[in-house]
Amino acid sequence: MPDTAATLATAARLSAHFRAAGAVPVSADILQPAETLLDLYGEDIRARAYVTRDPVAGEMMLRPDFTVPVVQAHMANGAEPARYTYEGAVFRKQEAPGARAREYLQVGYELFDRTDPAAADAEVFALIATALEGLALRATLRPVTGDIGVLRAAVAGLSLSDHRRAALMRHIWRPARFRALIERFTGRGPLAEARAALTDRLRAAPAQALIAEAGPVIGLRGADEIAARVAALLADADTPPLPAAEVALMNAILSVAMPSRAALEHLRALEWSALAPALDRLARRLDALDARGVDTAALRFEASFGRSSMEYYDGFVFGFVAEGAGLPPVATGGRYDALTAVLGQGRAIPAVGGVIRPALVAALEGAR
Repeated sequence: MPDTAATLATAARLSAHFRAAGAVPVSADILQPAETLLDLYGEDIRARAYVTRDPVAGEMMLRPDFTVPVVQAHMANGAEPARYTYEGAVFRKQEAPGARAREYLQVGYELFDRTDPAAADAEVFALIATALEGLALRATLRPVTGDIGVLRAAVAGLSLSDHRRAALMRHIWRPARFRALIERFTGRGPLAEARAALTDRLRAAPAQALIAEAGPVIGLRGADEIAARVAALLADADTPPLPAAEVALMNAILSVAMPSRAALEHLRALEWSALAPALDRLARRLDALDARGVDTAALRFEASFGRSSMEYYDGFVFGFVAEGAGLPPVATGGRYDALTAVLGQGRAIPAVGGVIRPALVAALEGAR
């Protein structure tokens, strides 16, 4: 990787590019309250973040990114529309030593604007694309886009109980778990078989009798909570299986990987009414990207792209990948409208943003 001086110089150029587009520079504390992130993402975030405890402030977390604190600040006192840029280190735990950086610099751009979300998506994507085009990179950057909104619309259209639908929505960002749940909801596969064996055992006797048979209650859950969980498991077992035709439609969506205009037509050809509003948004975005000079007939669209990103994205997602370099994406971003509602305490505003990793850019420039 390039040295710190080269990385900082690259970051300064990128930051200047965003400021020239009208973004106001902002900053965020390195230590963030862990409660906010845990409420948003659940305990899974612990596996990727550095958490500590402050005797006064309570549980704190080294910032895993800038978006959440920037959204909090904007929702507290920001004007509309608003454009922000920031530059600083973020921190992520890595499972394997030396695989990826645990601390790295980000330069980002966030746009809050309710007037035309499609145009805002196109602005952020095109601005990051032009920032990267202006650099003497020693590799080809391949842009890839996706749309979490299409996947959410598909899940919303499935013939599922509210409980099962909520589980799938929660695991959109965990592809293996998502696939296992789909299989279980069809009534087939190892998970379904294990569940069937469990429910047969639970039906054999009243819940209170099973609890008494198991011995003293140990842990945080009381007998009433355990009995309620047993009732929920039995109710879920009586839910009709997910129709095979709908599973086939979901598989068809998840497998889409082709140029954006072709992908739009392919998805429309599925003739699934649940997708119509999301596909209309996709069409408007493609038109807005064309207006910005982006060739959407060639721009890659992958329906599964972005499913390993931060879980606040709920619409357009994108990344720029250095082909053959063996590096993480050089730039990533997406839309996160729901996050503003959560952090706005009843207020919400459409928002989209993206980040560039200056160290990767400097490495691809051949800086030393």
